[in-house]
Amino acid sequence: MTKPTPLSGFPEFLPAQRFVEQQVIATLARAFELHGFANVETRAVEPMDQLLRKGDTSKEVYVLRRLQEEDGGRDAGMGLHFDLTVPFARYVLENAGKLEFPFRRYQIQKVWRGERPQEGRFREFTQADIDIVGKDVLPFHHDVEVTRVMLDALAQLAGSDSIGLPGFRLQVNNRKLIQGFYAALGAPDVDEVMRLIDKLDKLPVAEVKKLLVGEAGLTDEQADRCLGLATISAGDDSFVERVRALGVSGELLEEGLDELATLIRACAPLNTDKVSVIADLSIARGLDYYTGTVFETRLDGYESLGSICSGGRYDALASDGRTTYPGVGISLGVSRVLVPLVQRGFLTADRQVPSVVLVALNDEESRPAADATATALRARGIACEVAATAAKFGKQIRFAERRGIPYVWFDTAEGHQVKDIRSGNQVAADAATWEPPKADLRPSVVVATDASTGDN
Repeated sequence: MTKPTPLSGFPEFLPAQRFVEQQVIATLARAFELHGFANVETRAVEPMDQLLRKGDTSKEVYVLRRLQEEDGGRDAGMGLHFDLTVPFARYVLENAGKLEFPFRRYQIQKVWRGERPQEGRFREFTQADIDIVGKDVLPFHHDVEVTRVMLDALAQLAGSDSIGLPGFRLQVNNRKLIQGFYAALGAPDVDEVMRLIDKLDKLPVAEVKKLLVGEAGLTDEQADRCLGLATISAGDDSFVERVRALGVSGELLEEGLDELATLIRACAPLNTDKVSVIADLSIARGLDYYTGTVFETRLDGYESLGSICSGGRYDALASDGRTTYPGVGISLGVSRVLVPLVQRGFLTADRQVPSVVLVALNDEESRPAADATATALRARGIACEVAATAAKFGKQIRFAERRGIPYVWFDTAEGHQVKDIRSGNQVAADAATWEPPKADLRPSVVVATDASTGDN
């Protein structure tokens, strides 16, 4: 068999890198559960008509097709889910009679998109979503709650005593605010203005202005006011007066201003030097089902990755014709954050395996005794493995060093001894009572302080 060629857009991790991913996922799950969110998992495939409800996404969906189509090609009506929101909406409709509302769920799963691979964008990747869904109504305070939950989770990821990721900047806007502003300004096509403003992170301001005039039908003055609105950002509610100073007023605009100011004030106590929330009025989110709060998030030093955590309020994503299930949610691109950091050497683990101890072999005849020692250690929650061969002890120690295993266990003429191969300290030990330091029980995430960042 020839050496396989890697598939672009389908990242895979080495063992030490995979440990980092597992720790991130476990940290997120703990944070979400502390806020009372229940975990669900949905199937990988959905009917195409359900997947395409989200908007113009037909070019992104991986469509299923059987190699042997005895069924007449019926599988072509199914595709792999490209996010976790659409499957969740279907899940709510199917299980509404068994769920208590408001229903709070978190979901950490693989998703697939048929887009061009580039840094931070993949064809197969892991997302972590939280949503709160109500029945017919969902009070605004849940928008605040979802924001605070994600801020808490991001703070734990960025904490030096946890993962140690770079800092996060969670940017928040409100669709009512910008839609109300554009409508009161007299924009002939509010949705088109919103779509074009959403391009500001990809196109120069002058180019967006040309599009606003040429494609959205705005006058130069209207376009300038829309762009002026998009330049407003603040870490407190001072943005409200700056919006009003633009000379535009309307009921929907005021409702959006009030909601966004309420959210920013409620989240301000959670701001730290590593995680912050700001009102950013350039955020629009291109998907048409958002109706209120919208989120985007940047990773400090890696702004070129774009938004790594996004979402918003959706008042009519799920409906069975009689009951509507409004919701608010936010999704973190786990792979989008981790893969660039891991590939650049910013994050790894201090050992390749979970083993704390390598039980050395004197000779092959002593393997049963070594297995018994390993069994006694495992019974007490100490991960270990027995040496693969009865090589010279020096080679067995070097084998442990290469894998990052901190301790080697010996059965000597004087009795059992364990050696910390980092310090060289070797002491007598009993497999029934010996305990390593708590810090050694599991691998640890290592942050390389000198690793290059994406944009610095």
